[in-house]
Amino acid sequence: MAFATLKSRIGIVSKRSFHDNLGIWKDGRVPFDSRYPVMLIGYARVSTDDQRNASQLDALRQAGCEVIHEEEGSGGNRARPRLLAILRSIGPGDVLVVVRLDRLARSLQHLLEVIEILTARGAHFRSLNDPVDTSSPQGRFSLQVLGAVAELERALIRERTRAGLQAAARRGRVGGNPALRAGDPAARAALSQARKSAYRARAAASAGDVLPIVRRLRPHKPWPEVARAVSAALGTSWTADRLKRMVASLVGQKLADAALLGRARPRRPADDPAYIVAGLLQREPGMTLADLARQLEAMRVKTARGATAWPLSSVAALRARVLAGNLA
Repeated sequence: MAFATLKSRIGIVSKRSFHDNLGIWKDGRVPFDSRYPVMLIGYARVSTDDQRNASQLDALRQAGCEVIHEEEGSGGNRARPRLLAILRSIGPGDVLVVVRLDRLARSLQHLLEVIEILTARGAHFRSLNDPVDTSSPQGRFSLQVLGAVAELERALIRERTRAGLQAAARRGRVGGNPALRAGDPAARAALSQARKSAYRARAAASAGDVLPIVRRLRPHKPWPEVARAVSAALGTSWTADRLKRMVASLVGQKLADAALLGRARPRRPADDPAYIVAGLLQREPGMTLADLARQLEAMRVKTARGATAWPLSSVAALRARVLAGNLA
């Protein structure tokens, strides 16, 4: 169904007028009907500038895509700028459309990773010449079959690799790159560059989920607190060092603002638990450590590690700072 027909059927004025956080139209209209896609987004790719993608563009326009992104690059490159931009900006209900699966991904693993990102953002995927359409039950079933095939393929590769290594070991052959074993600087440099490229690609693929949280909290929140927020939102385990390294990679790729890496702003006096304890003691000088701990917990003041439960030893340290006048 063409997007123009959808607009007349469900009263969509413009996708830009939809407020993602509130789920309402800024002009007061009723939200879109989730049974239909908000926008069909086409993606056309060729490997070299000698190739032409006119046939892809025609097929995507005929399928109803009002927005089409064109890209030149290898299908094996996961860090394609246009594809990453689509994955960062695609919204709930949108459908990413390609003519064939190989235009999006060269490997089944990469295809499943892209579809996983789309699913996490509430979007769908459709291939015009393949039985994959995640907005339909049949398409989701085909995707499950593809996932099972991919898992079987990985298991067979692992089994063949182990068998080959064992056979080579019995013949006295040692696996690995001979140049690396010999300590060749060029081989080591090439391996280091390949690892960096792979890491940049993984970081760029995760940017759509991680960056919105980081932008909201940095630089006025310290990295440990930002890492806890990212872990809670995504259901994964992030450390401050790992998150900072990923953001630094995105800054290096010009996918994120360098200001995110700036030093965290100092806590205001009103946010410092010592100032709060000073105020409590000024109001009621006879408060015990247990009384202070209960008051801090009732006020939801967090410890330096972000906990909400206050041990008496930490409260005693705060009170000692107050009595010593060390509130700078």
